[in-house]
Amino acid sequence: MAMDVHGRDLRYFAAVAEELHFTRAAERLFVSQPALSKQIRMLERQLGAPLFERDRQGVRLTPVGTALLPHACQVLAAWDAAREAVEVAKAGRRATLTVGMSTSPGRGGLLPAIRSRFTDIHPDATVKLRQVGWEDPTAGLAAGSSDLAFVWLPLPGPTGRYAWVVVAEEPRVVALSQEHPLADREVVDFADLMDEPFLALPESAGVLRDYWLALDARDGRPPRIGAEIASTEETYEALVDGRGVCLLASGNTPLVSLGGVVTRPVRGISPSRLALAWRTEDRRLLVLDYVQACREATGQL
Repeated sequence: MAMDVHGRDLRYFAAVAEELHFTRAAERLFVSQPALSKQIRMLERQLGAPLFERDRQGVRLTPVGTALLPHACQVLAAWDAAREAVEVAKAGRRATLTVGMSTSPGRGGLLPAIRSRFTDIHPDATVKLRQVGWEDPTAGLAAGSSDLAFVWLPLPGPTGRYAWVVVAEEPRVVALSQEHPLADREVVDFADLMDEPFLALPESAGVLRDYWLALDARDGRPPRIGAEIASTEETYEALVDGRGVCLLASGNTPLVSLGGVVTRPVRGISPSRLALAWRTEDRRLLVLDYVQACREATGQL
């Protein structure tokens, strides 16, 4: 039996075991129900036995699932205690603020402007910039690995979980191969993109995946997915290969406007918003002062 089970797998299993309902467990974990079901199936394959019985009456633990549950809970409790101990130890070190981002904010020297204002107040503090993959739309906020993060709105999770300051509002443009029939237009109507295959963020990106597929402008028509992308490099390669088109903020056009790819303005969709976000319950002085430095740098006093 394979024993390299991840803590995430045990957490998913425990949530389903407690809820005895896949949809409710997915909502609790802030993941999609298909993604949760897939992860449980993978865990069952690793263990070599089913953990749940599913029929019209509902979801029940199998004998194997019943045997696993108390041990899974013990492992998760121990890991949560370990994380708490680590956080206490980290707090005892010199103050460090971790700022997550999926793509660099750039935009007219925003980061240096914030840093200079912040270090005037906290000269001994360290600001650590952390690159986070596109599969996490919160750039580390949800997992607690980032104290603040530059993110694209909307953010997943319950209302009120995060607060933010919008640092840039930019039109969404479409990136496509220079060989694409629409590449000759100066402006593209979104209606002309409705049937095009789109490059999509990973499913774990949730509402942000929906946003960059412009579900809000499709009147209920589902998008065609040409490929999934999780990095700038993957996006560029997929565009050059003609696997689809994608929307992006106008400020990010230099990331993909290389050989073989062009971008065009799009009519009929709302602009994108880049924000500095933090967890609402985090009232630490370092966090609030970084937010204030951001407000000053962007003229939002």
